Amino acid sequence: MSISRTASPAGHLATRPFPQDFLFGAATAAYQIEGAAFEDGRTASIWDHFARTPGAVINADNGDVACDHYHRYREDVALMKDLGLQTYRFSTSWSRVRPDGGAVNRAGVDFYHRLVDELLDADILPWLTLHHWDMPQALEEAGGWTNRDVVERFTEYALTMHDALGDRVKVWTTLNEPWCSSFLSYTAGVHAPGRQSVTDGLLAAHHLMLGHGTVVDELRSRDEGLDLGITLNLTVADPVDSGNEADLDAARRIDGQFNRWFLDPIFRGAYPQDVLEDLRRVDPRAVDALEEATQDGDLATISTRIDALGVNYYHGELVGAEAPEEAPPGGDASTDRPTSSPFPSHEGIHWHDRGLSRTGMHWEVQPEGLTRLLQRVSGEYSAPAGVVLYVTENGAAYDDERVEEDGASRVHDAERVEFVRAHLNAVLEAREAGVDVRGYFYWSLLDNYEWAWGYEKRFGIVYVDYATQERLVKDSGLEYRHIISERAI
Repeated sequence: MSISRTASPAGHLATRPFPQDFLFGAATAAYQIEGAAFEDGRTASIWDHFARTPGAVINADNGDVACDHYHRYREDVALMKDLGLQTYRFSTSWSRVRPDGGAVNRAGVDFYHRLVDELLDADILPWLTLHHWDMPQALEEAGGWTNRDVVERFTEYALTMHDALGDRVKVWTTLNEPWCSSFLSYTAGVHAPGRQSVTDGLLAAHHLMLGHGTVVDELRSRDEGLDLGITLNLTVADPVDSGNEADLDAARRIDGQFNRWFLDPIFRGAYPQDVLEDLRRVDPRAVDALEEATQDGDLATISTRIDALGVNYYHGELVGAEAPEEAPPGGDASTDRPTSSPFPSHEGIHWHDRGLSRTGMHWEVQPEGLTRLLQRVSGEYSAPAGVVLYVTENGAAYDDERVEEDGASRVHDAERVEFVRAHLNAVLEAREAGVDVRGYFYWSLLDNYEWAWGYEKRFGIVYVDYATQERLVKDSGLEYRHIISERAI
């Protein structure tokens, strides 16, 4: 293992402490780092298939090798320990554990046995996510998340993982970002499986959440001591002009389709009525299909009690009813191939630039949005339900370059250093405002396969040379290690 070790960046005074119960971690996903795509019994996931669809992924990149974590997990856990991580959020591969959605693959299960044991030996808390987008391709060919039967298959897979790891893993997350694995994947078509259908997006979202609730019920019936939850990617939708009714309505529609479509069923046992009305105006047959698919008891299952809500935050949205004179960097999400918008009700919504700095993904850097988001989610949803919040993803891609200095390799990512500090400060602002947020996971531990962006975007606090698989801690990783060590910014 090649790790650059230098002193933490100088000049930072430890002036703002974190409470002792606050967890510092980092996050990854199976398909993005494991590789070994067809080894030891693993079969194709929807991402293996999608990556081989012409034009779907930049450079036709795939996750066949990725970061080779399957073979290098011990090295990577040692790296986590060196960084001082208290917890590690990872996902298990459904295609590795139950290939094609069928019988249990013992070799696949054994890999996660070894990984969890390695984490525990390093005194790192395993934080397991069951579904981070890599459904078996065979199940997609049977309808995927639009087919209600997949809920039973997902539950079988979840219980297989609990059979294997339930004695050592106490934190279980059902789904990562169901907005992405429904609307981005089944309506926009820009993620696997690449469908473009409003109906399919609504059905997928419903069955994803039904799978979530079913698995929570099953796991809780097995062990009341488990910490059970779900992770949602959420945003702050602001109107260009808060005094303009049309702009306010644009922000309401984005908030409804991005945030409340998932928060309301989970915490209130109902879909937001205003969003249903918006969707019926766009595609009444899609809403009819959703209502037909929603059986008695579904929403009660979806709203089953959880212990933790993971909040993934990268940036907010500034939207209005009028198009800006100049489209913001990265384009206007309402006019970039409208038929592939992940928002079924997107007509008349336009994205505007706030003038903030942007990441390599063209996303604005807006840490105060995280503070407001945590306050809003806590006040309206999690606090009344007694649910603890965690920031389970927050990170930035930049064009990192490896340089040689004094005979050693370095990656000077000053923008990411500031990004991490600013967003951790934003978390502290939320805590000081009374929000019960107890942890922060940087995305991502490693540079990795960034879905439809292939290997073009680097989010890691650890640089990965994909040709050699060498790992190199960036300045941001050194800074994060320093913050964890000091428990303060």
